Amino acid sequence: MKVLVSDNLGEIGIQMFQEAEGIEVDVKTGLAPEELKSIIGDYDALVIRSATKVTEDLLEKGTRLKVVGRAGIGLDNVDIPAASKHGVVVMNTPTGNVVTTAEHAIAMMLSLSRNIPRGTSTLKDGKWEKKKLQGREIFNKILGVIGFGKIGSIVADRARGLKMQVIVHDPFVTPERIEKAGFESVSMEELYKRADYITVHVPKLKDTLGFLNKSAFNQMKDGVMLINCARGGIVNEADLYEAMKSGKVAGAALDVFETEPPENSPLFELDNFICTPHLGASTKEAQTNVAVAVAQQIIDYLQTGTIVNAVNVPSVTGELLEKLGPFLSLGDRMGCLMSQLICGPLKQLTIEYMGDFQGMDLAPVSTAIIKGLLAPMVKDMVNSVNAPLMAKERGIKISETTSADAEDYLNLIRVYAETTEMNTTLAGTVFGKNDPRIVKINNFRLEMIPHGHSAIIHNQDKPGAIGSIGMCLGKNNINIGRMLVGQEDEGDRNIIFLRTDTSIPDSVVEELRNLPLVNTVIPLEL
Repeated sequence: MKVLVSDNLGEIGIQMFQEAEGIEVDVKTGLAPEELKSIIGDYDALVIRSATKVTEDLLEKGTRLKVVGRAGIGLDNVDIPAASKHGVVVMNTPTGNVVTTAEHAIAMMLSLSRNIPRGTSTLKDGKWEKKKLQGREIFNKILGVIGFGKIGSIVADRARGLKMQVIVHDPFVTPERIEKAGFESVSMEELYKRADYITVHVPKLKDTLGFLNKSAFNQMKDGVMLINCARGGIVNEADLYEAMKSGKVAGAALDVFETEPPENSPLFELDNFICTPHLGASTKEAQTNVAVAVAQQIIDYLQTGTIVNAVNVPSVTGELLEKLGPFLSLGDRMGCLMSQLICGPLKQLTIEYMGDFQGMDLAPVSTAIIKGLLAPMVKDMVNSVNAPLMAKERGIKISETTSADAEDYLNLIRVYAETTEMNTTLAGTVFGKNDPRIVKINNFRLEMIPHGHSAIIHNQDKPGAIGSIGMCLGKNNINIGRMLVGQEDEGDRNIIFLRTDTSIPDSVVEELRNLPLVNTVIPLEL
């Protein structure tokens, strides 16, 4: 079996492939897309970092390709749905560089506070600007940590060691979990109001794109300092520039940018702005960790079929996968839908299997539900191996029950979520052999295909409601591909499920919410 390494990989990883029985390895970095397409058909495995783009076209040419391994966390450069369609396992190494990235955020904060980059630059230019470069202590200052995942929690711990006061905001982690770790859980508004420093550790998602913008900066304490070593685009760079010019933000340190490499950014003009070229994961130790991890994962898969840290395939045998496939797909989509319906940190998740599942081991389905639930919160960090552990780390209690009664169906999966703010129930089943459906959301019955650009609208059951919704979407050139109406078991409300050809922009969502007979609108990406 042949492995192609198309991006730079630590030498120890190459050596592991060379020493593995029955495996040949070629290292060909810097290939143009057409060059890569011309040779990918000769390989069983592809090892990448961030440079190689694994597209639908490339996967079509990779007729022998069984697995793609990413030496790192992010998979923005991999078309995961296309890989799944072609039967290619996609793996990453989610824990190899978390300490390194956390340490870089601390280093950026210290460099910013003591003007180290500017001091170095001016001194090398022959200037002695000691009075101009007065810094500030971080001792006893308040650090606001946005995102309490693996990296954010390490940053909080290191800052505590530096005798900073640490406050944390994470809408997906219960306050009890944060407080148990020894930190104060606060609202986003309170963090903005109190923090002397703010560091960002959230994934790049639709809800976090441009998250730190003009509105956010206006709520912050005067003279705040900002650090982003997470993902480019989370900070609106144009708004940051204006906030720094006005003095609202006293300094900023970015390791990541909206466009990489950035070109002629006005931020570069500012003396109180420091930056690095996406170095968060760039240490010798981290690159060794991810090289060893990705090599071992791919060797194990090619030699024994063992799957570790896959983001699109559960860790089950091929025979069981064939039987469970439709339920795994249903579970993943139910989890993803649930994450977009609930508000507040999740406390408890109850999964109930009802009816006849022919004695199958349903543990992988539970894992698929948990993974689908967590994926919109933590993106590439979660997979079918670590999902239950990540749920436990976030203080989410998971329970499973079985019941013989599946109501009107042969079998039914019901998921009940309890958060600090609400309770939500979903029920789903598989129609035929391979057709997942959501059949109930709380008290509403419907038959929803959990796929694509969608929206759920709660409206009053009165004439004109559905017509006004259709007219609003039509006026904005949004085509409805499918519309289903469900009724509340008891009451005077409807639930409308829409699947549209394109996503519904925020401005149109707001327009829908303002319609007289519409109660709520929840846009979905499934």
